[in-house]
Amino acid sequence: MNAREQGPDAVPQSPGFDIPDPTEIPSLKGVVSDEEWRLRCELSATYRLAAIYGWTDMVFTHISVRLPSENGESRFLLNPYGVFFDEMTASSLVKVNMDGHAIGETPYFTNPAGFTIHSALHMAREDAHCVLHVHTPYGVAVSAQQDGLKRYTQFAMIVHDDVAYHDYEGIATELDERERLVRDIGSHNFMILRNHGTLTVGANCPIAFLRMYFLEQACKAQILAQSDTKPPREEGPEMGARVMQQGAPGFTQGLGDNLVWPGLIRRLNRLNPGYDH
Repeated sequence: MNAREQGPDAVPQSPGFDIPDPTEIPSLKGVVSDEEWRLRCELSATYRLAAIYGWTDMVFTHISVRLPSENGESRFLLNPYGVFFDEMTASSLVKVNMDGHAIGETPYFTNPAGFTIHSALHMAREDAHCVLHVHTPYGVAVSAQQDGLKRYTQFAMIVHDDVAYHDYEGIATELDERERLVRDIGSHNFMILRNHGTLTVGANCPIAFLRMYFLEQACKAQILAQSDTKPPREEGPEMGARVMQQGAPGFTQGLGDNLVWPGLIRRLNRLNPGYDH
């Protein structure tokens, strides 16, 4: 019996589940390619930053990254089911193929709903190297509103015209939902899954993260604005299109990511180091 299995702080595992502490598994640095290790570190950092920003739902949502194909096979990294965002490590991420099967040895398993949503977008969108999907209270609240996101704020106008919508079909475990997810997102970079949550895609983790920051800020501001007894003031389509055009360069790879990502990593290293294990 090890130290984590005894004493007053011990938490009993459910029968059939043995989810290792991600800090105690062997590091994959030097085992996987340099590029895969870089992407693992970037993705695990994204998970921990999402936790810092409060974009977590315990273990019930996902962020994924596409890896370079190997022998013509597409693969991506997904979070191990049972590991919290704030304890994610580069070595604990699970490498899966587009059939949802783990590649290589891992002590973990993945959530089928995560595979359904993320595999759909990675397969359909060459530019969707990172797919970030969360269930925050404000994002879910806006997803439940009849009119979705409104042009109440600058946050909203920056993203509004690039937001797609996908109707709720229950927990995303049915693979045939993938074709409708792909159809609904089209070429958009933001999506509101009705009665469910929010999603962004990006050329890399920093861009997907920055997009989610603006979408979540827009949702939060909308709910707060609606707490007034008077209806919020909404800008029209023309102003919305203008603001979106003004803000678009911030999501360009090499600009927006270089502007904010280094600072985010410095903040992460101060608050919660260890993602690069």
